[in-house]
Amino acid sequence: MSIGEIAGLIAAIAAVALVAFCAVPLLKLGRVLEETRLLVRDVGHNSVPILQELRGTVAEANNEIAKLALVTDDVAKASSHATVVTENAATMSQLFAATLGGPLVKTAAFTYGLRTAVKGRKKAGR
Repeated sequence: MSIGEIAGLIAAIAAVALVAFCAVPLLKLGRVLEETRLLVRDVGHNSVPILQELRGTVAEANNEIAKLALVTDDVAKASSHATVVTENAATMSQLFAATLGGPLVKTAAFTYGLRTAVKGRKKAGR
C-alpha cells in the first residue's frame, strides 16, 4: 500500500464519518417534520367541527340580536306613544284650567263669601 492509497483510505473513512455525523441531525429533523405533519393534519381534522359549531353559534347570536332589535323598536314605539299621551294630558289640563278653572274659583269664592255672610248674620241675630 502506498501513501496515496492510505491517504485515500483515510479520506474515505473521514467522508463516511462526516456523512454519519450529518445523518443524525437529518434523521432527527425528519422526525420533527413528521410530527409537524401529523400535528397539522390533526389540527385540520379537529378545526372543521369547531368551525361548524362556531358558525352555528354565530347564527344563533345573529338571531338573538335580530329579536333584540325588534324589542327595542317596540320600546321606542311605546315610548313615542307615551310621549303623545303625556302631551295630550298636559294640553287637556291646560284647557280645563283655562276653561273651568277661572269660573270655578270665582264660584267657590262667591259661595265661601256667601256662607261667611250667612253665618255672620246668624251670629248677629242671636
